[in-house]
Amino acid sequence: MGKENGETSKPKSKKLTHTEIAQMRGKEASIARKIVIIILIAMVAALIIGGYSIYKYIQEGISPVDPDSEEQIEVTIPLGSSSSDIANILEEAGIISNNLMYRFYVKFNNAADFQAGDYTLSPSMSLAEITDELETGSIQREPVLRVTVPEGRNLEEIADIYESKANIDAETFLEKVNDSDYISTLMDRYPTLLSDEILDDDIRYTLEGYLFPATYEFFEEEPSVETVVQNMLDKSRNVILSYYEQIRKSEEFSVHDVVTFASLVEEEAPSSDDRRLIASVFYNRMNDDMMLQTDPTVIYAHGEHISRLNYDHYEIDSPYNTYQVSGLPVGPIANFGESSLQAVIEPESTNYYYFLADVDGHVHYSRTYEEHQRKEAQYIHNN
Repeated sequence: MGKENGETSKPKSKKLTHTEIAQMRGKEASIARKIVIIILIAMVAALIIGGYSIYKYIQEGISPVDPDSEEQIEVTIPLGSSSSDIANILEEAGIISNNLMYRFYVKFNNAADFQAGDYTLSPSMSLAEITDELETGSIQREPVLRVTVPEGRNLEEIADIYESKANIDAETFLEKVNDSDYISTLMDRYPTLLSDEILDDDIRYTLEGYLFPATYEFFEEEPSVETVVQNMLDKSRNVILSYYEQIRKSEEFSVHDVVTFASLVEEEAPSSDDRRLIASVFYNRMNDDMMLQTDPTVIYAHGEHISRLNYDHYEIDSPYNTYQVSGLPVGPIANFGESSLQAVIEPESTNYYYFLADVDGHVHYSRTYEEHQRKEAQYIHNN
């Protein structure tokens, strides 16, 4: 009989049997297995393809660029070039295909004794052959020019040295080392050495203090300013990097501060022992908020050689004049030797606050101003 009030009857859902449920679950499990298998196959394929790609990348990086090439390419390795510099030079010349692979090769084979000079290399050479050439130093010609830059020289003096020894116009040299675009490229090349601090508007020459004193060899009679500067900055970087962790951990001075500090010590101290003692004097004065009051900064502020300072000289208004400014001057006043850098990093521990040099160049130290005055009367005014 039909339902009253016009209601219709609903069909009852069919209850699945145990057999049907088992079949359904088996079908779902089969689909899941197929999905897992497909995923595993895809993963294995990706690993195989990826591994093969990595293998090809490494193989191409360590293989000769062109095994059948008979081309001979002249390559110059500048003095002081790092393995990264050499890898970049070789890649740009087409001698190797991948500078990163070559750097790994050099590292894993402990190759380090590369020789500066001119080489004739070929794209057909293996990495081992290239490295052997660079390590044995089969240079095609001897350096034609050697220029010695002594310690304690400022940029104007360095420019004069290269003008007389390498036929580089001093004014052109100074213009180049103060060119903002050129300095920008150097900052990119030497990020741990050259910071934004060298861009201070009050600094006279941007690279003052950063061109390391040494004897430099060149393989051309008239090297470019760029070649000269790169060789000197390479040397500075190599020296300073030896102390970089100590500088970084000190948290007191930046690299620029240390270079500035070392230039003051270089200008004041006649010996390595005196450098450590004079560095301690400067540290003691700064720790007690005393001005450094070092005469070489006054001379540098005037921009000319002054054999004997008078009262008026000390009155010059300059960020270099340590009789007018507290702490270190705005930047270095000259280049420095490694012993001056060591003195700044590892000074003597003393109670000295004053020093003076007698007519024979011997340095005398004092703990108090009164003691200093007595020694001044004894060693300076009585001679």
